[in-house]
Order: sequence, then C-alpha cells, then structure tokens
Amino acid sequence: MSQEQVSYLELLARGAAAEAYDRPVLLARASGAGPEALADLERAKRLALRVRAELEGRRRREAELSALFETAHDLAGLRDLDAVLRAIVQRARSLLGTEVAYLSLNDPGAGDTYMRVTEGSVSARFQQVRLGMGEGLGGLVAQTARPYVTENYFDDPRFQHTPTIDSAVRDEGLVAILGVPLSLGSQVIGVLFAADRRARVFEREQVALLGSLAAHAAVAIDTANLLAETRSALAELERANDIIREHSGVIERASDVHDRLTELVLHGGGVHDVAEAVSEVLGGRVEFTDTGQDPAQHADGHARREGDRWVAAVSAGGESFGALVLHGQPDLDPVDQRTLERAALVTSLLLLARRSAGEAEQRVRGELLDDLLDAPDRDRRLLRERAARLRTDVDAPHVVLAARIDRGGAGGEADHAGVRESADRQRLWSAASHLAATRQGLASARDGGTVLLLPLGPGEDAAELARQTAKHLGGAVREPVTVGASAPVASPLAQPGQVATAYEEARRCLDALRLLNRSGEGAAAEDLGFLGLLLADTRDIEGFVDRTIGQVVAYDRRRGTDLVRTMDAYFASGMSPARTKDDLHVHVNTVAQRIERIGRLLGPDWQSPSRALEIQLALRLHTMAAAVAR
Repeated sequence: MSQEQVSYLELLARGAAAEAYDRPVLLARASGAGPEALADLERAKRLALRVRAELEGRRRREAELSALFETAHDLAGLRDLDAVLRAIVQRARSLLGTEVAYLSLNDPGAGDTYMRVTEGSVSARFQQVRLGMGEGLGGLVAQTARPYVTENYFDDPRFQHTPTIDSAVRDEGLVAILGVPLSLGSQVIGVLFAADRRARVFEREQVALLGSLAAHAAVAIDTANLLAETRSALAELERANDIIREHSGVIERASDVHDRLTELVLHGGGVHDVAEAVSEVLGGRVEFTDTGQDPAQHADGHARREGDRWVAAVSAGGESFGALVLHGQPDLDPVDQRTLERAALVTSLLLLARRSAGEAEQRVRGELLDDLLDAPDRDRRLLRERAARLRTDVDAPHVVLAARIDRGGAGGEADHAGVRESADRQRLWSAASHLAATRQGLASARDGGTVLLLPLGPGEDAAELARQTAKHLGGAVREPVTVGASAPVASPLAQPGQVATAYEEARRCLDALRLLNRSGEGAAAEDLGFLGLLLADTRDIEGFVDRTIGQVVAYDRRRGTDLVRTMDAYFASGMSPARTKDDLHVHVNTVAQRIERIGRLLGPDWQSPSRALEIQLALRLHTMAAAVAR
C-alpha cells in the first residue's frame, strides 16, 4: 500500500471534508507519478469517498434514531404537552437542517388550522396565521392527509394561494417547505413542517423522518387528551362520592316529613293545605301550578332547581298534573329537596281523589260538546244554560282542537295493540277533560282521539293555544300528542254548524302535522300555509322529495359529499356564491364546483323560478324528516 493510499485512511479517520480527497491525487500528479499509479489513486479515492458517504449515512441514521428514542422517552414521562411538542419541532429542525420548523393543529370549531409551536420563526404575523382547510401547502396536507413538499412555494401552482397566507410566508422569507400530516387513525389533527428560506430539495429519507416525528407528536396530543379526560372522570367520581356522603341522612328525615303530610291529608286537608304546611317546614313559599312544566324533565321524581326556585313534578300513573314550586330558597339542601318531593307525591294522591269526583262533570262536558258538533240546531237557550252550569262562556271566542296520541310503531300482536290504543284514548280523554275543566272549556272523545273546545285567553292565538295543549297533554299521558287547531270561533252558538266546521279544519291540520312527521307538536292551519295545503293534497312527502332532489341526496349518501347543505345555503343567500361560501366557510371555487355538480344531477334548469320553488320545498321537507329521524 502506497503512502498516498494510506493518506485516504487518515482522511477517513479524521472525518475530512469531501474536497480534501482530491489532494493525494494532485500531489502524486505533481511529483510525476505514472498513469498506473494515478489510476490506482483514483480508485482508492472513489472507494474512500464511498466509505465516507456510508459512514455519514450511518451517523445520520444514528442521530435520527436517537432523536426518535428521546421523543418516545419524552412521551413516556409526558407532563407538559407544549414542552413535548416544542422538543419535537426543535429535533425536526435540527435533523433536517432547516432554518425553520413549526407545527399547526386543526380547529374543528372554526374549520381551519392554527399555529401551535414554531422554532426559528422571526415573523409575528407568520406565528399567528390561520389556514383554511385546503388553503396553502399546510391546508392541502390537512385536507388530503398526505405529505407535500415544494422547492419554491410561490412558484408552485398545486396549492391554493391566498393573500393572507402568501403574505405571512413572504414575511417569514420561506421558500422551500415540507409538510407531513399529524394523524390519529383516519383523522388528521394537524401538520408538522420543516422549511428553508432558500430553494432546496427534500430527500425521501427526510420526508420519512419528519413523518415519524409527526406520528410521535400525534401520540403526544392524544395522550394529553386522554390524561385530561381521565382527570375529569376522577373529579366526577370524587364529586359523586361527596354527594353520596351528604345524602346519608336524607332518608330518615324525608320519611318523618312524609308521615306528617299523610296525617294532614287524612284529617281532610287539600292541595293548598299541603303547600302551606311545606312552606312552613322549608321556610319559603310553596305553590301548586298545573301549567308551564315539562314532565319529561321531572320523570324521575326528583326536584329540580330552575333559576332561583325549585320545582317538583306532581304526577301519578304516568300522568302529570303539574308541579309544586318553592320560591325563596335557592340553596336547598338534600333533606329539604326530599321533603319537597314527598309533598309532590301527596299532592298527586289528593288530585287523583279529586279527579274521581270530577269525572261525572267531565262526561257532562263531553255530552255538551257532542251536541254542539252533532246537533247544532238544538234549542240554543238550553245549550247556553247547560254551558253556564259548567261555567263555560259559549259567547266568547273559542278554538276547536283535535288531539291524538302518536306512537312510533304498533308493536306486539293485534289484540294487544287494540287494548293499548283503547287505553291511550282513555288516558288522553281524561287528561283533555281535566284541561278543559281548568280552562272552563269542553272536551270529548271522538274519531280515535279527543276534541276540545277551549276559550282564547288575553293575547292568545290559535297556534299558541295548540302548542300549549300539545305540551300539556303530552306531559300528562307521557306520550307524543299531536294537536291541530282551527281558526278562532267568535261565538260557538252564533251560527249552527260552525263548531263542526271548525272541527274538520282542526282535523285537517292534525293530519298535515302527522304527514310532516311532527308528532307531539301543536299548530293551527294558518301556521302551515302553502306547505300545509300541499301535504293535505298529495300525502306523499317521501315521493315528492325523492322526485325533486333524490339524485342529490343519493349522491351525498354515496360519496359523503355535502351538496344538499350547499343547495340550502345557496338559496338562503339569495343564490349568491359569494355569500354561500361565507355561510359554509369554504372557498368560492368549492361552491362553484358543487353548484356545477348539482346542475349535472338535477338538470340545467334547476335554478329556474318554478324548479327552484319545488327544490326549496323539497329541501325543507328533507330537513324536517331528517330532524325527526334523529
């Protein structure tokens, strides 16, 4: 081995630069070495340079593995998420030899991406920039879940350039950018970047390395979220344990109070006597109310705090009568809550007893309403006298309401279904009769449901009365009750047959509501307008929607697109693409592409006045049907 060849080993040993490997050849040529010796030196130089490249690659891989190991170690002792993410970004910048590295996270609420950690950045504008989904290189990575690299960002047409993003990138002076997604399963939660202020080519190994660091960053974020959820769950358990300890003495005290209330009832007390007694015990003011409560919120029998008052439902046998309301004690302890609940139970027993005595009166009220519907030509003087005995003013404005219980499905055998429907009608008639008596109206079982004739209160209209009635009856029977209302009848006895005519109008309104899948709601015919007339005529909502926008609905379902919502926003914004993109938080080009796709599905005339009216109606029906299905 010649001295010149030995010099190559020395260069390798001290890690000399690549340029130094030309020196032995130059010295040999200067000293007059022959062609064969020079060829040997050239071969030795090439071999030494290959060994040097291999050693450099191994050192680089060793550094990369060491960084990944340190990152995994940071994750194992995760305490501060920001510190871990900052360490990952610093390692990315160091290993890839870039001037800048940064990490952004998606904001699902705002529908964009924001900067979380930066390293090497000098621009405040860049550090605070937010990218819309699909905008810029980072937005494209977040949207497609694939890495992207550009040697010169401003000359690259693959990205959606916006003035805001381009200004921030230019302010930072970035040219070459590499971005890889931060993924949790199939969900992209952010992007990890490495960037230079000069044009450069990122090698495949560098893309893979940055992807590995991004995977660690995603794990860190997921781990931090899980830790937060765990802490929250532990806090909930601790609070539940405190509540259990606080309630350990409730049962005994509540039982004593219940005995006192039972004794009061046995000695002839009434509902207001119970309220007065509980007021004394709790040191506040207790009153009974039979309106304004949603029984579904109190179905478990517990008192609830509503603002500065406490409410306990009064119910029995699946039916709600109202509630006991306590004023003046916003901070009620568990024992006193139980006292209020016991009082509500005793009140329900009193009301059940009073109902038995009132059922005869209910039947009389039903017979009078039947006569108004079926025999309007009877002696008006006698009808008015009967109404007066029931404290019903038949000369005041009234509304006729048709009510029916709506269930999701028949279920069970036919015999069982018939028994259940009969029981439902009885419960509905009983609740409606109670409501009619309290409002000085009339009620009767009819056509598989119930019909009511109720007076209009001050400032009340037919639609509001229908909604209140549906809410009250639904709460009383614990089932969805749909109520259709007629237009107001100025005086039920003014003209023969007008109560029957109003009842038919109320039934048509009820049928329209049921066709709209709006079970459990109340409305007057005037509420439905043209939509009500359309439903009453066709009775084929699903077919109408399918014929009108079925291809778009099917396309969304098949492709996972959002064309239906785009149409809705497009019409709502006056068919303006600019306002539509603001409502949907997408780029105007995206809106244009979606509108073009809709045109191919529905035909070129879909925006004409006649087609647009049909499509908007179908969109409304489709939205309502989807809301009911949820």
